[in-house]
Amino acid sequence: MSRSSPWADDSALLGKMKMVIIDDEPVNIALLEEILVENGYTRFESVVDSKLALEVCKNFQPDLVLLDLMMPAPDGFAILEQIRAETDEAFLPVIVLTADTNEESKRRVLEAGATDFLLKPFDHVEVALRIRNLLKSRRAHLLLDNQRAALEDAIRERTSELHATIAGFQKTDAPLSERV
Repeated sequence: MSRSSPWADDSALLGKMKMVIIDDEPVNIALLEEILVENGYTRFESVVDSKLALEVCKNFQPDLVLLDLMMPAPDGFAILEQIRAETDEAFLPVIVLTADTNEESKRRVLEAGATDFLLKPFDHVEVALRIRNLLKSRRAHLLLDNQRAALEDAIRERTSELHATIAGFQKTDAPLSERV
């Protein structure tokens, strides 16, 4: 008897989610794109010029961002800070790509809102697993947001109906001289 795992394969749903790769090294982008394609992801944009990163993120509205730290201005730190400052998303995962294992850099990136790290050189399996796990978390957050919004709409509708019903009762309870 097989139990259903919360990590069960839902790759078809995850494959439709959108990602942005921001890295000034075309070789790194090609590698990450290859990993994405091998794992069934089809909706991604890649940015080599860091000056275009925020515009691409705004227009493409990704579910996950893969962000290199060390780039010409603006660097990954600045882009991360701007993404966090300008997004209204409750949970937009950002995976930082870096060869920098300096503890100060790690703290600074985490403080700025990075969700996870991938160290260069990349381990293909680790990249795929971290992306999958964060996309699952993103999907769960989106589902919860949708359910919350639907519940709020239902509550507003029901409250409106109750107010109308109460108003109707108040009208019928008024003395006869007031109803004429």
